Amino acid sequence: MIDQEKPCASKSVEINLRVRYSEVDRMGVAHNRVYLDWFEIGRTEFCRQAGITYKEIEEQGFFLVVVAASCRYRRALTYDDCFWIKVALKEISPRKLIFAYQLFSEDRTTLHAYGETVHVVTDKKLKLASLPPEIYQKLLSFIAR
Repeated sequence: MIDQEKPCASKSVEINLRVRYSEVDRMGVAHNRVYLDWFEIGRTEFCRQAGITYKEIEEQGFFLVVVAASCRYRRALTYDDCFWIKVALKEISPRKLIFAYQLFSEDRTTLHAYGETVHVVTDKKLKLASLPPEIYQKLLSFIAR
């Protein structure tokens, strides 16, 4: 279950974005499908700041497969709005990661949406696996800072 406004205890990463024209519907409102894209941008940057890239994980023969995703929409984002994505690692084990996301207005006073994604680790044949110890340790060290 996702928590609406409670920040995660984990270290978080924030990314500033702007709603692009291609992301809105005829009314100028950000389409619901793009929120998961924005979550991915945040998650990728979180890993990068932890010293890990998805490319590195995949080159070692592993994937972080999304097995669940949720998003709660509170206030619409519209064309050309600037906003912040705040990402935290809510739960971590060698086989499973849960990322939590919050999308805030540019001045950080309005929560526009929040959600989470659940990932399991697999090998190249999509069989359940564990993260390599060095990658797992990098994530643990990063969130402990």
